[in-house]
Amino acid sequence: MNAATVRRFILWIPVVIALTGALAWLFWPDPVAVDLTEVRNGPLQVTISDEGEARVRDVFVVSAPVAGLMRRVELEAGDHVLANETVIARLEPSIPMFLDERASAEARAGVDAADAARKFAEAQRRRADAEREFAESELQRLRALAVKQSISRNDLEAAERRSKTAVAAVAEASANVKMREFEYQQARARLLNPSVTRRAAKDCDCVLAYSPISGSVLRVLQESENVIAAGAPIVEIGDPANIEIRLDLLSEEAVRVRPGQRVVVDGWGGPGTLSGVVRRVEPFGYTKVSALGIEEQRVDVLIDLTDARERWRRLGHGYRVQPSIVVWEGAHVVQAPLSALFRDGEDWAVFVANDGRAELRHVEPGQLNGTYAQILSGLAPGDRIVLHPNDRIEAGTRIIERVALKG
Repeated sequence: MNAATVRRFILWIPVVIALTGALAWLFWPDPVAVDLTEVRNGPLQVTISDEGEARVRDVFVVSAPVAGLMRRVELEAGDHVLANETVIARLEPSIPMFLDERASAEARAGVDAADAARKFAEAQRRRADAEREFAESELQRLRALAVKQSISRNDLEAAERRSKTAVAAVAEASANVKMREFEYQQARARLLNPSVTRRAAKDCDCVLAYSPISGSVLRVLQESENVIAAGAPIVEIGDPANIEIRLDLLSEEAVRVRPGQRVVVDGWGGPGTLSGVVRRVEPFGYTKVSALGIEEQRVDVLIDLTDARERWRRLGHGYRVQPSIVVWEGAHVVQAPLSALFRDGEDWAVFVANDGRAELRHVEPGQLNGTYAQILSGLAPGDRIVLHPNDRIEAGTRIIERVALKG
């Protein structure tokens, strides 16, 4: 290579280097903008929550003790009642039904037949009276003859027997007259008009239904005057100061709940949150169809409120609440947002920001609460990790915090 060629080669070297650098700068990938957050050490709670219902613990349904016509219930929801003193309902005998033409004719014929039987019985009694009078007078004559020993002892005893038999016949005839009289009154009762019966029943002695407990009327189930059957519900009564919360959970969540666990109640409409404790987990599950038409196995969990009643006085029967049952909690827990965790094969992993690059690090999560995860190993408080990692990020990828990029 001669001197001129060497000079030309040396002259083109800076041009080639500059062009290579320009192309490298143009095609060099930009750092990926990401959201970063710090791993923290603090309190962590794992809760199970769902929509629940506040209700009076013991609801008593006052029912009609007998069938009849119930007068209008004067109580209203919210009224205070006293045990065995407050009258809930008054029931009087039912009004008889109207008779159709055939039933009316049969009832009138029954009255005529009963009247004829009554008259026949009265005639029999008059005949028995006549027989008794004759037997008594005959006995008196024979007794007078017996004093003079004009008749035998046997004739006198026969006369006494006939007298006693006549007296018994009169008593029998009188009883028969009373029986026929009652049958006649019974037949006439079948002809009573409902309007006449209603006027007569206004001042009758009613059967009274009393409140079984002291409390308040929760709901009036039957308010208007009506003919009701025995056992028909009239009102619901309970003690508003004895409130509990019923929460129906999925069966796979209910197995994590046990009596005594702490409960935080929010979304109840009042200021702040209420405190409670799980009293009982029902042992029997049931099928409930969700709003999406999916059959779910649900279990009822009963919760007692532990705050003073002044805080939840306005909470009533059937009100909606949002309780959260604390199934696990820790005061000093290394935790990271769930949105930073992803699967790397069979392991959980995160991307840690290290000198402007993404470092893949495997972690071992513990308890999860839907927002944060307990980190048992792999991270330390203060580590900055990538939130919502996407497919553009790999181990070693250059990253830059999105907030810093905007600035």
